Amino acid sequence: RLSVTEFILAGLTDEPELQMPLFFLFLGFYVVTVVGNLGLITLIGLNSHLHIPMYFFLLNLSFIDFSFSTAIIPKMLMSFVSKKNIISYVGCMTQLFFFCFFVFSESYILSAMAYDRYVAICKPLLYMVTMSPQVCLLLLLGVYGMGVFGAVAHTGNILFLTFCADNLVNHYMCDIIPLLELSCNSSYINLLVVFIVVTIGIGVPIAAIFISYGFIISNIFHISSTEGRSKAFSTCSSHIIAVSLFFGSGAFMYLKPPSILPLDQGKMSSLFYTILVPMFNPLIYSLRNKDVKFALRKTLGRITFS
Repeated sequence: RLSVTEFILAGLTDEPELQMPLFFLFLGFYVVTVVGNLGLITLIGLNSHLHIPMYFFLLNLSFIDFSFSTAIIPKMLMSFVSKKNIISYVGCMTQLFFFCFFVFSESYILSAMAYDRYVAICKPLLYMVTMSPQVCLLLLLGVYGMGVFGAVAHTGNILFLTFCADNLVNHYMCDIIPLLELSCNSSYINLLVVFIVVTIGIGVPIAAIFISYGFIISNIFHISSTEGRSKAFSTCSSHIIAVSLFFGSGAFMYLKPPSILPLDQGKMSSLFYTILVPMFNPLIYSLRNKDVKFALRKTLGRITFS
């Protein structure tokens, strides 16, 4: 089946004078992403008052974001400094697999977090019972289970294709649409599989998030005190921002007819959720969150004291 043994990643742009500035820009993004996400994981691990379901999911979101950007950015940085950014067929399929795994996991962890906020705001007295450690672990298994499903479905779909002569992938990573465009025997069946899998991976979590927030908002309007209402809103605001960033840019990329947006614009919107979202998530959650700020001060205090 295999006539192409390696692919060439076209990268973000062919403009020679932009290569070095972009290299340093994305290297900076990567450093911020790594420090932010690993920092948040460490903070949650070290501070026992953050050992509650909300932060259990946030810790996993940080792990997903860190791994997600690590699957993509280092290889992307290569294309700014090398003449030809070559990736082997196996390397390309591996990157596609992990890319899909983390995108699916991210969308499902965001819906698990929405469910957690729903229980916290609409059923506060039952919160500790409903969100028991067992339930959290089951939700997490579901999250990574859907990650495996998405990765296997998408990668399997591409493994059945033949690549004949052309091996230039018009992207900075091995993404599913550019690979479908490159193959010499992809049919509408392959596109249909992509569409169905993306609908399950993106549609189902979005529906779950909308339903959770429907209940949350109707519940908030029944809270009589203004203070209680603003507290409930502030608990959800970080999550709403993170969800809009991730799903907004993802939907823009995949759920549009290809003719409207040439792939180069597709590259721009995938930059958004592959690079900016993992970088902004820890910032959104830490800058807007009293508990995290308190933990950060406490931990830094401990370090300077010792």
